[in-house]
Amino acid sequence: MTTVKPDDDGQRLDRWLKKNFPDVGFGQMQKLLRTGQVRVDGKRAKPDTRLIAGQELRLPPMLSNAEVAEKVTNDKDREFMRGLVIYEDEDMVAINKPSGLAVQGGSGITRHVDGMLDALTGPNGVRPKLVHRIDRETSGILLLARSSECARRLTEAFAGRDIEKTYLAITAPAPAKPKGRIDAPLAKGMSGPDMEKVQRDDEAGKSAITDYATRTTAPDGRAAIVEFWPLTGRTHQIRVHASLSGFPLWGDVKYGAKAGKHFYLHAHEIALMHPKTGKPMTILAPVPAEFTAQAKALGIG
Repeated sequence: MTTVKPDDDGQRLDRWLKKNFPDVGFGQMQKLLRTGQVRVDGKRAKPDTRLIAGQELRLPPMLSNAEVAEKVTNDKDREFMRGLVIYEDEDMVAINKPSGLAVQGGSGITRHVDGMLDALTGPNGVRPKLVHRIDRETSGILLLARSSECARRLTEAFAGRDIEKTYLAITAPAPAKPKGRIDAPLAKGMSGPDMEKVQRDDEAGKSAITDYATRTTAPDGRAAIVEFWPLTGRTHQIRVHASLSGFPLWGDVKYGAKAGKHFYLHAHEIALMHPKTGKPMTILAPVPAEFTAQAKALGIG
């Protein structure tokens, strides 16, 4: 038996399981839930069951024989995480996540934001909660909630498109039109090599809309710094939309770039209503030094 901790209050059961047992495959975990092998306070539970602090979880042998993942943060990681903070109050925290750092664990990922959140525990003693994610390769703003209520409100704000996000990216070449809207439904590939990619699918894809505007263009048009405003939140949305429009992100070979070790996409600004006070606020994340260096190298810095 495992007891739900206070900092897991309000979390969905399937997400709790994924967080604590990252090595168990999605299909296998769904089977455990479907067949009633995971129980909450002795009762069968659905994947979207919201956990309450103090509840007892009964896990099947394949899970109960493994220790629930503990979040251990050493002094070096604590200093590292504190150095990422760009805004905090008693209700929420915002960090400027560096490119290359995953938000959550997974296959082959042992160091990630979720595993070091103890470093950002607030005065109330509650470990911050993730309310959204950004790709491992993407840098920039990541919001965290310091209470279940604020986590719920922020999650609803993201889902309801009540948060305006501004991204900066280096593209190659520059967009043919200095500004515009990209409206192309997206879906994950269903088989073969396409399973690792997101692509346009006018029949089965989900609505995806991105506005953009060119900020700086190289004299020869080979590259540009472009601002993107995603109006929806699909996986790899900006990367795919930029590629479909003829100006893929520089270095994003997965989506059409010709060369480069990695792409440059930065979550630069978030405008939202504070989850507790309701007052409008804007958070800015400074552009990483490596982004600036690459822009200068391409003549757009």
